[in-house]
Amino acid sequence: MYTVLAGGVGASRFLQGLVQATDPGAVTVISNTGDDVTMFGLHVSPDTDIVIYALAGAVNPETGWGLAGDTFAVVDQLQRFGYPRWFNLGDRDLAMAVHRTRLLHEGVPMHDVVAGLVEAWGLRCRILPMSNDPIATRILGPEGEIAFQDYMVRLRTELEVTGVDFAGAAAAKPAPGVLEALRDARMVILAPSNPLVSIGPILAVPGIREALATSPATRVAISPIIAGEVVKGPAAKMMRSLGHEVSALGVARIYQGLIDVMVIDEQDRALAPAVEQLGLRCVVTDTIMSSAEKKSALAATVIAAAR
Repeated sequence: MYTVLAGGVGASRFLQGLVQATDPGAVTVISNTGDDVTMFGLHVSPDTDIVIYALAGAVNPETGWGLAGDTFAVVDQLQRFGYPRWFNLGDRDLAMAVHRTRLLHEGVPMHDVVAGLVEAWGLRCRILPMSNDPIATRILGPEGEIAFQDYMVRLRTELEVTGVDFAGAAAAKPAPGVLEALRDARMVILAPSNPLVSIGPILAVPGIREALATSPATRVAISPIIAGEVVKGPAAKMMRSLGHEVSALGVARIYQGLIDVMVIDEQDRALAPAVEQLGLRCVVTDTIMSSAEKKSALAATVIAAAR
């Protein structure tokens, strides 16, 4: 079994390759819910939905999020009533949020909500939220604390980050199946996601970091940083402002003690000896997932690392 810690577009693209390179039924995804937000009175789970849409072949290929060909009649109309437009949910995307919100209001736990969505979209893999408890990633900046989606979407990451907090994490519990997925996996993969705000919230849930650190599985991380930059998202900017080296080596240092193998891009081959000095095995390959073939090839390389 392959267990993947996932958040964001990079993770969804890797997962598209993984379900091509192996049996989708053998894949369990532990999804970041720290990005969840209430918008228009609805519970939106951006990272979980990105994974579902990507694996269903329905994601918008231009943005990496949302649904291909979606329309925006509802948010257009909501503007008439004074609602903000900066969080741009499509009409079919809103349907997911309506369904999720109703179930949560009826007392259905998040892991059952997600399981139902996975079934409805016809996926064969298993997707687990990191926790059924509410956890909110908060960004600390010069003027105080703001919600992650305000930082990411409304402010377009144009804010100096001085810290990150995961409100509610200390009192949360892993969702059912999460610890078992880490314990029983043949391989645990940290997807090429932002280590601070995509993987970080998952590891902040009490018990998950410890389960990963003691898992008998081969533990592999894929660097989202290539040649000092990130393909998509604010990881490089955030790492720099928080004092981390913006490189695949910097990512390896963040994960030190939690992984056995670090996968880095060909452009960073010169960093391999320094990565291995951390006590890790370093695999150098093409990590830029610019086509379906490259996604599958990267996943195959990661699977081979377990051998």
